[in-house]
Amino acid sequence: MENIKHIFFDLDNTLWDYRRNAKITLVKLYEEFQIKDTYGYSFEEFYPHYYESNEQLWADYRDGKLTKEQLRARRFPEAFANMGIPTADFAMEYEQRFVDEVTTSNYVVEGTEEILKYLHGKYQLHILSNGFEEVTHQKINGCLIKDYMETITTAEEAGAPKPDAKAFLTAIGKSDARIENSVYIGDDWIADMVGAHRLGMQAIFFNPLNENHMWVEEIPVIHKLTELKNHL
Repeated sequence: MENIKHIFFDLDNTLWDYRRNAKITLVKLYEEFQIKDTYGYSFEEFYPHYYESNEQLWADYRDGKLTKEQLRARRFPEAFANMGIPTADFAMEYEQRFVDEVTTSNYVVEGTEEILKYLHGKYQLHILSNGFEEVTHQKINGCLIKDYMETITTAEEAGAPKPDAKAFLTAIGKSDARIENSVYIGDDWIADMVGAHRLGMQAIFFNPLNENHMWVEEIPVIHKLTELKNHL
């Protein structure tokens, strides 16, 4: 890619390993709340319901169908209800504990440190995340990512989630970058690739799970972060 000076990264599951960090916290809370002992459902039975609910709610948030407050109010009640606990009166306490504690685990995606060291000094590096403001900063400040980023922008700060152009333009304006000298890297095709491409911004799709997606000739696809060395 030519003339690139600024690289904007998504955070969750692009650099910060949300899936791994969340699962560690969920296991801990599941045991603390004695859910298996009380209701008979193992964590292995619960996790797919949580994962499905969480993914759908974040997609709805991305698409403007619900608010931050609605996402948090529905995530665990729906997961427990779908598993077979329709009146989980502990679900909102579980939600608050999860939000408070998920950032105590700070694993990064494989290859993060190597690729940030490689890119640092060659480009200015930034975060643009759909994550919520306070938690996003806690995630970054708790791990090695903080040492490499020039700016951090959240959808909450911008007033709109990706793929809305407002999110990208807020991040670009904050960094003194320009669309034509920037590239966006992320793992959500709609939020990250569609959002950047619609704005005329170059993009690279990080697809470690080999998820189905549209194919756009101008958008390279990588499956490991270290493959960015082939493009940048």
